[in-house]
Amino acid sequence: MKQKVLIIDDDIELCDLVKKYLETEGYEVTTKHNGTDGLMEGLTNSFQLVVLDVMLPQKNGFDVLADLRKKSGVPVLMLTAKDSEIDKVLGLRLGADDYLTKPFSMNEFIARVQSIIRRYTALGGESVAVSASMLTFDNLSITPASRQVIVSEAPVELTAKEFDLLYFLADNNGMVFTKKQIYRAVWKDEYAFDDNNIMVHIRRLRKKIEPNPEQPQFIQTVWGVGYKFDGSNSI
Repeated sequence: MKQKVLIIDDDIELCDLVKKYLETEGYEVTTKHNGTDGLMEGLTNSFQLVVLDVMLPQKNGFDVLADLRKKSGVPVLMLTAKDSEIDKVLGLRLGADDYLTKPFSMNEFIARVQSIIRRYTALGGESVAVSASMLTFDNLSITPASRQVIVSEAPVELTAKEFDLLYFLADNNGMVFTKKQIYRAVWKDEYAFDDNNIMVHIRRLRKKIEPNPEQPQFIQTVWGVGYKFDGSNSI
């Protein structure tokens, strides 16, 4: 079965070019050229990746991402027209998994797409294995087979990257990891001093799973080193 990619970008020539390259790599590609149509497509059909431009007619990329994240954890690769730190941080805060700045080389684009999809599909083998054990800590449980997280008996919606980050830390309960180690383990890439990416994902996770995000019980900062998961109340 072909892996499906949705591209939402109003640059029709770029979409045609990207679609051609992705189809050569064996992907099934759908393109939409405005935010409204793109969001509808993303919510009504199943995809392994959404490639989402920031600047879109009718509904901008940030709004599309925010609405998409209310119902879906599909990986999202944001495209930004300029090397703007604000755009990148905002996209990550809203739930994007990665970003790429235009103009980009097609080789880099294909590599990003392959890397993201490899992490989040069973065929790729890079995401959390479905045979891995369920983890239970105090009022938090993590089930890798269904990629489900329960906090105080209520399900919590995580993006694919958020789940992988949480499971990595929790599965290594009590161990301290540097940002470089986390980036290599979760992003499956070389660390390039991308502190914002990790910090934003940690911040979002804390808001979703911690009783008090300002005084986190589970995901703790080890100053001068990195982060660790504290499951001392595990059962």
